[in-house]
Amino acid sequence: MTTFIKVIMEILPGGRHTIIPFAIVSLVLSSNLAFAQSGTGAATGSDTNSPQALKQLSLEQLMDMDVTSVAREPEPYKDAPAALQVITSDEIDRSGASSIPEALRLADNLDIAQKSSHDWAISARGFNTSLANKLLVLVDGRTVYTPLFAGVSWDEQDYILADIDRIEVISGPGGTLWGANAVNGVINITTKSAQDTQGLLVDGGGGSELRDFGAARFGGVLASNVYYRIYGKYFDRNSEVLPNGNSANDSWNMGQGGFRIDDVPLSPNTYTLQGDFNAGHEYVVSGGRANVADGNLLGRWTHTFSDDSDIQLQSYFYRTHLVDPIPADATLAPAGILIDDLDTFDLDFQHRLHLGTRNNFIWGMGYRRTHETDQNAPAVAFNPPDLDQNLYSFFLQDELMLLSNLHLTFGTKVEHNDYTGFEEEPSGRLEWDITKKQMVWVAVSRAVRMPSRVDESEDLPIANPAFRPFFGPSLLVGNSNFVSETLIALEAGYRAELGQKISGSVSIFYNLYNDIRSTSTSPTAFGTPLIFENYLKGETYGAELAGDYQMLTWWRLHAGYDLLKENIYVKSGETDFNGGHNETADPQQQVFLRSSMDLPANVQLDAALRWIDSLSINNGSALETVPSYFELDTRLGWQMTKNIEVSVVGQNLLHAQHQEYGYPTSATTEDIVRSGYGEVTCRF
Repeated sequence: MTTFIKVIMEILPGGRHTIIPFAIVSLVLSSNLAFAQSGTGAATGSDTNSPQALKQLSLEQLMDMDVTSVAREPEPYKDAPAALQVITSDEIDRSGASSIPEALRLADNLDIAQKSSHDWAISARGFNTSLANKLLVLVDGRTVYTPLFAGVSWDEQDYILADIDRIEVISGPGGTLWGANAVNGVINITTKSAQDTQGLLVDGGGGSELRDFGAARFGGVLASNVYYRIYGKYFDRNSEVLPNGNSANDSWNMGQGGFRIDDVPLSPNTYTLQGDFNAGHEYVVSGGRANVADGNLLGRWTHTFSDDSDIQLQSYFYRTHLVDPIPADATLAPAGILIDDLDTFDLDFQHRLHLGTRNNFIWGMGYRRTHETDQNAPAVAFNPPDLDQNLYSFFLQDELMLLSNLHLTFGTKVEHNDYTGFEEEPSGRLEWDITKKQMVWVAVSRAVRMPSRVDESEDLPIANPAFRPFFGPSLLVGNSNFVSETLIALEAGYRAELGQKISGSVSIFYNLYNDIRSTSTSPTAFGTPLIFENYLKGETYGAELAGDYQMLTWWRLHAGYDLLKENIYVKSGETDFNGGHNETADPQQQVFLRSSMDLPANVQLDAALRWIDSLSINNGSALETVPSYFELDTRLGWQMTKNIEVSVVGQNLLHAQHQEYGYPTSATTEDIVRSGYGEVTCRF
């Protein structure tokens, strides 16, 4: 398949450089072609062997789709009182995304910047730093953030994308139901049940950056109403480039396998057992190879009393392993290897019920235990190297029907962690259904970002004894008195289906932050060691707009716009080594446009254009600016037969290379290159 895509590039006049005009011209020509022929083309085939099964949902069907992230129970998307966007399985398939971070670009309310072949910075409503820590991510109810820095290692999150049912993205706090670190948003990834992935799927291809990839999945029946699937996948990604065009030498390969079993009998009890394991190698621009591996096993039992009442018990075990090459820190410390092993055990219970005719009540409790072991490098250390932690939680939430079209939802979550003790995260939401297809909501919430291992116990030792008399034993140390960062959020929104052709939403927010992480100097001659403190505060505000327009039965357009204003500053009487700039690296504006066409002869043509504003990123005591950029992704897919689909994908087509994150003056900052790949998918 790698040869195939290279041939396609070369036979076009001008070779690789004609991908851009070819994509644009094909978009225009396809419109005229569709007008000239009657009927609409079929969408791609699905796991049920029907070429129509993945056909785009109508706007009405999208608005009626059940989501669970806002209320922790199924409710129609149109009635969910939050800044929520839903990425469907069909949208992922048509986007040409080959990874979860790429699929998340379909959510306009996220800020996504690719940093290298294997690293991304992803956040909502700001604070998209290299250690972004205010976004909670769940996969089938399993929290995947790492307590090492309270963020997500996106290079370790992978699935066969065809097995993802939907991705729900909330911008705004979700701590009342989901707990600490759900400060600026929640991403909830839900995979399909084994019952919905029966049969055989084989997928493979390759191209310029995504050099080679392949996946296979098989679903069958173990017993009456007991379904299973097993899968395996592998990919090999090429290196990105440095600003001078030289290779960044950061190639990446990974393999993953797993299974899922769903018992869905006619009785009120349902059971799910699933697990995944992956391992891969990541080369880094500073030299060396990082090794990553993780595995998880999850079990879930649900007992249904009625349509309005059920209980659920879920438990999982999650293990991650990281071997990270740490470069030398000038002459202060030599290069070395940091090894981090983390074991997580989690137990979660929830009960949903109706109290009377007006109260929809949900409550639950949870326990999480982590065991982390670090083998420190000369330039990076964590003390103590072994750490056991416990997290206890309890939550309750009540949806009260004030009037038939007016609902008040209020509740809180109480957590106890080993760093700061008890933390409370209350919220209140008011939903007014203007009509059956229009809804207005307002909300006020409190959320916290509890300390991480980095905040409390990171140590950057000065291993070279020649420099210790001047700088001391360490360049930077954690702070055992570090407290939780807090947020008070005010939000309002409107969501509507305006006829059969137009739907959209708008949300506005004003966030007040306190005790944000700062870096303070010591009262020594050289100001070292630097110490993490909570000396920053500030506010952010902005708006998020999204809309869909079914222009024709075969042509849908989508548009999105984000505005973010930030004002983070040092508390009165305190200091910060970075002047309050180290916790934010965010574009002020983002614009998204997508076109999705079903053409004759079972052909699909999709294009996604994005404009990302410039962003300021802190480099020591100075600010550097990452320039704004336009980029275009396209996908052309053809359902050759009932079982076979071929597609060609072009990514980042408008520039040979462009920067999305990092320091423009740094020799190791990477650019993201134009790329393309071909894919063949077979379903039986």
